[in-house]
Amino acid sequence: MSKPEELKIVTTADGSKTVYHTIIQENYHSRNGALQESNHVFLNSGLRYYLADKITSQVAVLEVGFGTGLNFLLTQDFCTGKEITLHYVGLEAYPLSLDLIKAADYQQWVSANTWALFQANYEKALTENVMLNDFCSLHIAAIDAHIYQTDLRFDVIYFDAFASANQPEMWTKDFITHILSFLKSGGVFVTYAITGDLKRIMKSQGMKIEKAPGAAGKREMLRAVKP
Repeated sequence: MSKPEELKIVTTADGSKTVYHTIIQENYHSRNGALQESNHVFLNSGLRYYLADKITSQVAVLEVGFGTGLNFLLTQDFCTGKEITLHYVGLEAYPLSLDLIKAADYQQWVSANTWALFQANYEKALTENVMLNDFCSLHIAAIDAHIYQTDLRFDVIYFDAFASANQPEMWTKDFITHILSFLKSGGVFVTYAITGDLKRIMKSQGMKIEKAPGAAGKREMLRAVKP
């Protein structure tokens, strides 16, 4: 587990903040813009892409690598504004402290109510499913994602693990297959990365893959749909 002194808040190119892990020398979000990456890769290319051709009043999202909660906050804000019921589960083996979450200072990027409810319920959500408002529930499963099990199936998976150079175990065929087992038919998997190995894994699982435009600093990203 990371020690507090190994983590520090840094400001990214678009003015939004992220956490930098000084030991593995990796940021929780892109230094080219944490907010831009979260909006582009996960909210827009993931959730909004999934919802574009559907009429639905509810959606379930699984995030691998909950981190600072920025992807969740943007998703909650969007769904609450559209009055879409959101069931959100984040997998995070090493949850950040509430103090570090607060220091990320995401209040300027989401509504005041979304930010306040997240802070007030963050620690509780680490132990149980919490209803944050009339439209949104959150559970942060503080366990190794390799052993995560649930009967739930999700419409969208946000895959936001550290890069394979630092977390190769998160990018293996066995692990990706494990995570894909929680995706509904017609569901969407998105991640900021795209590699030959990842594309081959997706194809081996029958996923329909697409090379979508990447976030700032990256030419492409991967989006895959489960038939």
